[in-house]
Order: sequence, then C-alpha cells, then structure tokens
Amino acid sequence: MGYIFAVAFVLIMIGELADKSQLLAMSLACRYKAWQVLLGITVATFIVHFFTTLVGQAVGGFIPEGVLPWVSGLLFIGFGIWTLRGDSVEESDAEKGGRFGPVVATGIAFFLAELGDKTQIMTMTIAADPGTALVTYLKGAGPAVQRVLETLGMGPAGVSATGRFWAVTLGSTLGMVLADAIAIGVGRLLGKNLPELLLRRISGAFFIIFGVAAIVAGVLQG
Repeated sequence: MGYIFAVAFVLIMIGELADKSQLLAMSLACRYKAWQVLLGITVATFIVHFFTTLVGQAVGGFIPEGVLPWVSGLLFIGFGIWTLRGDSVEESDAEKGGRFGPVVATGIAFFLAELGDKTQIMTMTIAADPGTALVTYLKGAGPAVQRVLETLGMGPAGVSATGRFWAVTLGSTLGMVLADAIAIGVGRLLGKNLPELLLRRISGAFFIIFGVAAIVAGVLQG
C-alpha cells in the first residue's frame, strides 16, 4: 500500500508543476488567506479524486493485466506531451463562487477546474494501474533491489482493492495540495513569477520517462 500512495503522491505533485490548477491557486492566494485557499483546494480535490479513483479502479478491472502497462504507459507519455504543451488559467476561473466566501469560492473554482483536467485523468490512470509492472520488474532486478523495495513496502502483493483506493485517493489529494502550497509560497516570494517553462519541461520529461519505463517493464515482465 505504501508504494501505491508514493506513486500517486509523487506523480500528481509533479503533474501540478506549472499546471492550470497551480496557477489558479496562486491567483486565489492573492485575494484570500493562504490557509483558506489550501482548505478549499483540499476539500475540492478530495471529492473529485475520490470518485475519479472509483472509476479508475473499475476501468482497470476490465483491462487485461498484460495490456495495462501499455495503456498506462502510453497515457503517461501523453501526459508528458500535454504538460510540455502548457496550460493557462483564465481570470474568470478565479471569479467562480466568489460570493460564497473564500473557502467555498476556492473549492468551487478548483472543483470545476479539475473536471477533465490532466491531474484528474492521471489519478484515474494511477488507480487503474499504479506502476505495478514497473515495480514487479524491479523486484526481479536482483536481491539488493528487492530488499530495498521490500523495506520501503513497495510491492503490489497483498494490497486489497480498498487499500489501493485509499492510497490513490489520499496520495493524489495530498500531492496536489502540497504542490499548490509550494506554488503559493514561492509565488509570493517571487511576486507570482514562477519559472513556468522550466517546470513544464521537468514534469513533462518525467512523465514521458515514466511512461516508457512502464511499457518496457511490461514487455520484459511478459
């Protein structure tokens, strides 16, 4: 369960780099207190990712095990290209729900911004296949690697559907909240001037590498 939480946490946190949601968090933090924005983000993200994970697990159950690494790998390569292409936030996004108070306004804005967004689709992909082929392949890479992975609790064996569900839901939610919290802090220090292009390149390259690694691991495992 620990490795599933780590995969969801790290991938979603990286996926948020220079994403529309992160830019929206910075924009809202200029109007409201940081804790109000983060509380709204947490509630909205949890709700969206709760149901997204349910759908992802259901879809993953219908895809043949040998095909899953290819599907998730290609999707992550697509996420990498999507990230490199970039995204932008409209000023109107920050206006949504403004009359309901800071926390509710932030929650509404993020709920609407997350629907169909890259991180929502990514959460669904992780729920369907949280890097199982990659971890399974690494487990066979040698005794030393296997001992390290077992020490970290990184293994798909023995993880129930409920355990996977909560690991993905909580990992993706916390990963997104942390990324947005960092963006708010750095944005205030730099006057909202985050190095967007550099962040997009880093996260885009990471997803492409992860996607290729998942496909290669699936081929080698088969």
